[in-house]
Formats: sequence, structure tokens, C-alpha cells
Amino acid sequence: MTMNQYWRLNSRPEDQDVSGSLSLESEAMPELAAGEVLVKAAYLSMDAGTRMWMTEREDGYQPPLELGTKMVGLVLGHVAQSKHEGFAEGDLVRGFGQWAEHSVLQPELAGLVKVDASVSDIRQHFGVLGFNGWTALWGLQDTAEVKAGDNVLVSAAAGATGILACQIARIMGANVYGLAGGPDKCRWLEDELGITKAIDYKNDDIAAELAKVEGGINAYFDNVGGPILDAVLPNMALYGRVALCGLLAQYKGDGRGHGPENFDQILMKRLRIEGFFSPDFMDQGDRLTAELRTWLDQGLIDTPFDVTDGIENLLTAYEKLFTGGNIGKVLVRIS
Repeated sequence: MTMNQYWRLNSRPEDQDVSGSLSLESEAMPELAAGEVLVKAAYLSMDAGTRMWMTEREDGYQPPLELGTKMVGLVLGHVAQSKHEGFAEGDLVRGFGQWAEHSVLQPELAGLVKVDASVSDIRQHFGVLGFNGWTALWGLQDTAEVKAGDNVLVSAAAGATGILACQIARIMGANVYGLAGGPDKCRWLEDELGITKAIDYKNDDIAAELAKVEGGINAYFDNVGGPILDAVLPNMALYGRVALCGLLAQYKGDGRGHGPENFDQILMKRLRIEGFFSPDFMDQGDRLTAELRTWLDQGLIDTPFDVTDGIENLLTAYEKLFTGGNIGKVLVRIS
């Protein structure tokens, strides 16, 4: 009998270490009902935001996952079997499935879409052409309204979304500053991506370094929140914009945190802070993908991949998101 391995959520994690709350399980290969699709995973995407789905919070864009069920995440793979008229065996697809070798999906609920198999590296459907690319482009273009000549700051600049935000901001004609952990990542951002300046949040005085930016920060693409946001606010330019994409500093416990101590700067500098999530631009996927594909084909944008082999090693890959152990997009290769 063919078996399917998957990760099950058993309890609510209390800190960033989720290993005690998940277990690797096996089951008989699931059978399909009418309207369902079986996807054989090639890659699973590791995304920090999924940590919030493990909590009991009801006020997010994604309801909490029920205990005793399969952990959910983005899947890229091929249709192994279909009882849905819109999908055929062999289609390359991406959608919200499970941390599993095979996922049974209802396409309409899972946001399952067929993606272009002619892309030279299909992993880019999790990179430049995926949600990380969409998030970076939407956050800079539509939320932060970046213009040529702006001083743009990106936190978690060596992460999956941050790397793309840095490159897109450069394409848009901005002066790009990045926050990353450690000298190696900072050198990589300056030497490989060509950003204006990388600041090591582990060893540098962030506020002091940002104070050197002439004219202040016009747009801040924030992936982390927390104390770093506090250091940034006094160094924003008048009428600056903050596109709040993630709260990596608070992804533990129930994910709640305190507001910034420098909250007054929002008034003093007439700042606009706007949070945004992927559901805000899901209907714009074709437009965003087309723009990103043009830049990818022109060699203007790319992303490195940090790949871990085997579903049994998934938690090792996932941990990198919270320890800074990666540059670029973290993936688990299943086949």
C-alpha cells in the first residue's frame, strides 16, 4: 500500500520552537471526492506567517488551525489525480495544501492555480513569481507608493521577501537600505544586490546608522515590527510611508506584542502606516506575475533558494526562518 507522510499540529507552540507541537505521521494514500485534486508535492514553501496559524488567534486573516489536523502551507507540485474538470493529471500547480508528500485539495478553497511549466526553474513560482514576489511588488508599488529617488528601507532584507523588495526598489529607481543579521548577509546585500547600504541589526546601532541617511527614510518595507520599527520611526522623512508586511519579531506565543514606544513619531512626522496581507492582492496575481516575469527574463531580479531535502527534515528548514539561518527562500524538496 502506498503511504502518505504529513506533519500534524498537536498543540499550540508557546515560543518560536514548534518541534514539540508537531509530529510526522503516515496514512494510507487519501482518496478523492468529486471536485478534489491530489497534488504530489515537488516543493513545500516555508513561510514565517504560518507560525500565526498555529495559535488560537481569531483576529487574523487566516483562522487558527484545528489541533489534530495536518499543518497547512504552500505547495508546488504536479497533479497526480483529478476529479475536478479544471485540472488534469500532470499539471504543474501551486496552492495552499498541507505539509505533506501528497495534498488533497479543493481548488476553489486552496487557491490552486496552474503555473507555467516552461519557467527554467520551477522554484521561481515560490520566488520571484510567487507570493514573495507579489508581496514585495504590491507593498512597494501600491502600499508604500515608492517613487524614483526615494530612500527605501527594507527589514529582513536577506529573507525571501526582503531580497525581492530590495531588487524591486532598485528597479523603481530608489536608494535602497537593508537591515540584515550579521556581516556576511550585509556584505552579500551590498556586493550581490548592489543596495546603497546594509545595516547589521545584530551589531550596529540601527537608529544611529539611519540618522546618517540624508533626508530620512521615505518608505519602509517592514517584515519584522518590534524594536526595529521603534528605531526606524524617528528616522522617517516627513510624510513617510510604512508598508507593514510581517511581524517576525512577534511570531511566538500568540503573536501579540506591544505598540512602538516611538508612536508619537507617526503624528510628528505625519506618517502613514498600512498593513497588508496576500488576500489583498490575490485578484491581481496575473498582473503582478507578468510584471515580475518581465524583470526575471531581463535578468533584473532573482532570488537564492535555501533547499532542505526530505519531509522528515522539514522542521530544520522551518527553524531557519526564526534564527536567521538562511539567505533567500527556504524550501523543502519532496521529489
